[in-house]
Amino acid sequence: ERCLSNAGTILIPAFSIGRTQELLYELEQIIHRHVHSKTKGRNIDWQTLDIIVDSPLAAKFTKHYRALSALWDAEAKKTLDQGRHPLSFKQLITIEDHGQHQKLVRYLKQSGRPALVISASGMCSGGRIQNYLKELLPDERTDVIFIGYQGQGTPGRDIQKYGPGGGYVMLGGNKININAGVHTISGYSAHADQVNLVNFVKRMRHRPKHIRIVHGDEDAKNALMQKLKLLVKDV
Repeated sequence: ERCLSNAGTILIPAFSIGRTQELLYELEQIIHRHVHSKTKGRNIDWQTLDIIVDSPLAAKFTKHYRALSALWDAEAKKTLDQGRHPLSFKQLITIEDHGQHQKLVRYLKQSGRPALVISASGMCSGGRIQNYLKELLPDERTDVIFIGYQGQGTPGRDIQKYGPGGGYVMLGGNKININAGVHTISGYSAHADQVNLVNFVKRMRHRPKHIRIVHGDEDAKNALMQKLKLLVKDV
């Protein structure tokens, strides 16, 4: 609603496979609900919000998801039966060509048209999302929404940590001031937590001889290691 009222841009760094398609599905539901609501409350036209997927890999896999609609669950199929297309709706714009990408970044910076951009990489460590961040982070109308874990040492973690205090992030060797709003939604994380990982090992009929912990922050890895050492000798 803020994006629509202040004509800013929402940036969502997201991985191309799975997470992007889940977002599109939910965004279509949100827009449909507001457009057809009998009690809209605020005088906001949701149909003016462009939903932009700017990632060649995400675009490719979204096509595969659409082609496999026969395998969708009952809820998703019900949406199709209503004549709606959650991964190919009217307001969805897909950018594949790099030239189009560059033009879009400039356009969003200059035009002030409300838009929501989903682009890789999910931790802002590379990819097209960096170009959006360089141009739009200094604009207070911009909002960045993190929907996935931001690893230590990544630009995503720095934006997440220092952005709310009006800090800065280094992108491509340049210091980018953060005037944008920074938000985190943790419910999209696909990783099991410590309890689930320990239970996963406990339920194994034949316990592994070795476990190697290779992902996560050091404190979290050490805590998990102590738990797993009660089950497996070599961790």
